Amino acid sequence: MKRKTQLSASMTITQLDHGYWYATELKHFARDLRIPSASALRKDELEQAIRVFLRTGAIVQPTRRNPSASTDKDVERGLHLDLRVVRYTNDPETKQFLEQEACKLVPGLKRRSGVRYRLNRWREAQILNGVSLRYRDLVHEYVRLNQSTDRFAQIPHGRYINFISNFLAARNGATKEQAIRAWTILKRMDIPKTYAAWVRARARKS
Repeated sequence: MKRKTQLSASMTITQLDHGYWYATELKHFARDLRIPSASALRKDELEQAIRVFLRTGAIVQPTRRNPSASTDKDVERGLHLDLRVVRYTNDPETKQFLEQEACKLVPGLKRRSGVRYRLNRWREAQILNGVSLRYRDLVHEYVRLNQSTDRFAQIPHGRYINFISNFLAARNGATKEQAIRAWTILKRMDIPKTYAAWVRARARKS
């Protein structure tokens, strides 16, 4: 069950999806395919561009998420609530700023797993749609996401976050450490990276 497939232009989408690829591997492969701005893409964006190539043979131009990359980082300009979001970075100082300001609005606010990922995707979507954001807007969205009782929509990839969430939901009393150990095993298996696939593989083994 260990992965044998290597990244190549002749692989199938199924082979891509059944393997677990580190971001560095995907970046190297994307550069070999001449996908533009490969080094600046997130892992999910790299996979999507590679998937398009494997399906159609076409090289897609990724959406430019940060048109102001030549400007100073927001954190270097001094973070405050009225600062316009121009060049956001996921550094410790920015995360601490959001956390502190959120706790001023809601003392004792507890952070839900997956909130920062979804906050980043929300921010990118707003900016791509021409919305001018201030850090005050990020703080309010951060609070909203943490306070929401709705189950987060799953990320459309057979990924770590989805697996951990499904593992803990399906196995009463399971710990995150147990889920991480299971994920570590799944990464090495030549099957979809989903909880359901992991369960089926265990059933066949037993």
